[in-house]
Amino acid sequence: MADGSKIESVAVGSPAYNAGIRSGDDLISINGHSIADEIDLLFYTAESEFSILLSRRGKLFERTINMSDAKYDSRHLGIELKSFKISICKNRCIFCFVNQLPKGLRKTLYIKDEDYRLSFLYGSYITLSNLSDSARQRIVEQRLSPLYISVHSTNEEIRKKLLGNSKSVEILKEIQFLTKNKIKLHAQIVLCPGYNDGGDLERTITDLRKFYPYLSSIAVVPVGLTAHGNKKMTPVTKEDALAALSTIEVFQRRFLKKYGDRVVYAADEMYLKAGLPFPALADYGDLPQKENGVGLVPEFLHRAERFKKLRRVPAKTPISLFTGMSFYPYLKKFSQRLNKKTGMDLRVYPVENQFFGTSVTVTGLLTGRDIIRTFMGQVRPDEVILIPDVTLRDGQNVFLDDIATDFIGEALGVKTKIIESSFEGLIQAIEELD
Repeated sequence: MADGSKIESVAVGSPAYNAGIRSGDDLISINGHSIADEIDLLFYTAESEFSILLSRRGKLFERTINMSDAKYDSRHLGIELKSFKISICKNRCIFCFVNQLPKGLRKTLYIKDEDYRLSFLYGSYITLSNLSDSARQRIVEQRLSPLYISVHSTNEEIRKKLLGNSKSVEILKEIQFLTKNKIKLHAQIVLCPGYNDGGDLERTITDLRKFYPYLSSIAVVPVGLTAHGNKKMTPVTKEDALAALSTIEVFQRRFLKKYGDRVVYAADEMYLKAGLPFPALADYGDLPQKENGVGLVPEFLHRAERFKKLRRVPAKTPISLFTGMSFYPYLKKFSQRLNKKTGMDLRVYPVENQFFGTSVTVTGLLTGRDIIRTFMGQVRPDEVILIPDVTLRDGQNVFLDDIATDFIGEALGVKTKIIESSFEGLIQAIEELD
């Protein structure tokens, strides 16, 4: 049986459930097409009616489902498959974050994925180093678009050094194949001083823009280094950031004039390192790489500037919120304005990252132990601590260092509430507090 064909669960009342399909069944095929994973499931159930072949305790049976039936109020089939086996990255990138993790953490944290399916489903960045001919064919046939590509450099010698892989594929040929087949791509360049900055950054952006509009955005992000990482790698300095932003802005003006689109963007951290103000939110287009830290802060500031009032003010509830060092000044300024306007009691705490090193200043890499250390001796009676979900592992109430959110509350003797890491998420959480 192919990986991923085992049915993990079936939603009660769903079309699949009403057809007699149950968890534990093996999904063999849909309309004669074998099913390996949830992408196949989505692709082959796009029709309004389809036939599903299943196996239960070694016996085959078939079910026909008509999704246009009036009794179904959604297009959701209701089947969740067992997770597929993830393709592992065989590169040894000199800046790889996984390789910078200290020993003793959960085993899953050390998994380096290089799977085009995760790129399509969740926006993970891949180097295209392990694509087989069948994978390329499937991407094209099933229109698995967009994909998120780690390019770093179009100079093959430099790219091989960065990837730590002398046999790496020629990235421009891979991009040409995908864009020729109308697969939309988003590219990132992790800026590593001394490797792919300066003239190489200019060349890489120049090479990539030839594939526009199918390669529709390019993000330039500074290399992230922890205290446990490669000591030979140089972090992005203020001067490095200023030089990169100067290059990016030249290309943005050129692209805007030619395409009506800026195409290339710098990560928020680049402006913070350079000590420059952020561009207007409108300059980020439709925020194509927001999850990559491009436009997150400008979006927050834009929403905060236009915020008028809370629909409901939580009376007498002391609230605390923590953030990384880089975002702290912006969040603190907003909290002070909100407190003055509403009379509420919201405090913001900057958390210094002792676990990964103080050079790591983003919120998403904060750990439970550093959060506890920050709040020790600071908590107030009946306090609620808001926990941004960006600090947690996907789908789990656990920080990167394996500390659970419930333990935060127990250790500090306070209530906690997980919130969406956005301006809207913060406001909604405040309005919902008793």
